[in-house]
Amino acid sequence: MTPSKSLKADWTPNALTSLLERVADLILTLDRTGRILSIEVCSDELPETLAKAWKGRSIDDTLVNSSATAVRDIERVLEGADQKLDLVHRLESGGSELPVQYQLVALNEHTVLAAGTDLRPVASLKQQLVNAQHALEQDYWRLRQLETRYRRIFDMVGDAVLVLDAISMRVLEANPRANELLSDGDKGVVGRSFPLGFSRSSLQAAQTVVSESQSIGRSQVHNLLLDDGDTRVDVAVSFMRQAGEERFLIRIGTRDSSSALRTDASSVFLQEVIRNAPDAILMTDQDGRITAANYSFLELSQLVGEEQVLGHTADRWLGRSTVDLSVLLSNLREKSVVRLFSSTLIPRAGSPTQIEISACRLEEADGPAFALFIRDVERRITREHPVTSKLPSSIEQVTQRVGRVPLKELVRESTDIIEALCIETALEVTQDNRASAAELLGLSRQSLYAKLRRFNIGGSETDEAAVE
Repeated sequence: MTPSKSLKADWTPNALTSLLERVADLILTLDRTGRILSIEVCSDELPETLAKAWKGRSIDDTLVNSSATAVRDIERVLEGADQKLDLVHRLESGGSELPVQYQLVALNEHTVLAAGTDLRPVASLKQQLVNAQHALEQDYWRLRQLETRYRRIFDMVGDAVLVLDAISMRVLEANPRANELLSDGDKGVVGRSFPLGFSRSSLQAAQTVVSESQSIGRSQVHNLLLDDGDTRVDVAVSFMRQAGEERFLIRIGTRDSSSALRTDASSVFLQEVIRNAPDAILMTDQDGRITAANYSFLELSQLVGEEQVLGHTADRWLGRSTVDLSVLLSNLREKSVVRLFSSTLIPRAGSPTQIEISACRLEEADGPAFALFIRDVERRITREHPVTSKLPSSIEQVTQRVGRVPLKELVRESTDIIEALCIETALEVTQDNRASAAELLGLSRQSLYAKLRRFNIGGSETDEAAVE
């Protein structure tokens, strides 16, 4: 107890004030009714005009929620209780919000000292965490959908398919056709060692096929005999490395199966895949007239049935102008494949949607046809960029607006983007210290604050009084 008393005796008002200014962003002195007697702004991120705007007012009058009250908490502190208080203030400039966490301490019977910490950096981190969680959830469901499609294809293919562990040579996965062809009972082939189900004369050849694929990545098709002595099969193996694991993918096709039946089944299956694909798909003739459309395209275009699009040219829904479809079809005639062609989809009602188109040319008996795979990129999740509310976030996005925005405006936006990105980089390098950022950019603090307000970087609560 003696060292504590000695330390307390050495405290001075100046020392306490200096300590508070270092650990707090905002220091308020309040009376019993919540009226602000004095205010000290200790952070460069807070407007110095707060002292003039808040002094003499009730702290409740500065809060966003008009029904909130801090008076009862002040009363508890004056009665001797420790109190922590989270409040959200309304800033006069731009009406933005300022969340602050206060520690309240009674100075005497009538006065309370409130040392506040600016919670905006914490709120920003929480928002980034929410965005990251949202992106992870989207990735999770996308992977689940991919796995579902993979499983469906895996189970429906007419050939036997096996996935082997490259070290133990045990079967990790097998489709129903593989169990039917290679299993000698109801237990299936998963967990058993490969090769299995082949005749004695073909066992060595099956091992050779696997070794060959490990050396060159994939093997040639080998004709082997199953252990029933009558059925001959074509065996092909591919070797894969993924996430630090090595796998063999084995396809086994029976020669006596009807290839026509497999072709028909595959054709029906592909039609179902295209019809229910999550991305929009259009089939057009060589002039761009729509011959087929899947459900996703109808939903994206806000249409009820396929008959509403059949026979119409695709530029009725696709393209910032008729030029887009002409350029796309011209490239398809020359290159057969076009990837990630940026365009716009114009729905029946509502605003246009940004899309990416990948397309290929199909050689049909009555002439070439085109398949267009359309992806909605309007809601693509990216890391929130402070400039995106007013400007595109990259030069690439500016170039994608050619044809929709005049060149003069595009040039102006390009200049603004470069300037805004440089300011953001300087703030990141200086850990959001605006005085240091201004020095790094070779600007005065007045110029930097003006540009921050112009590009809406760091919120609209920029200190106007600092620009004197």
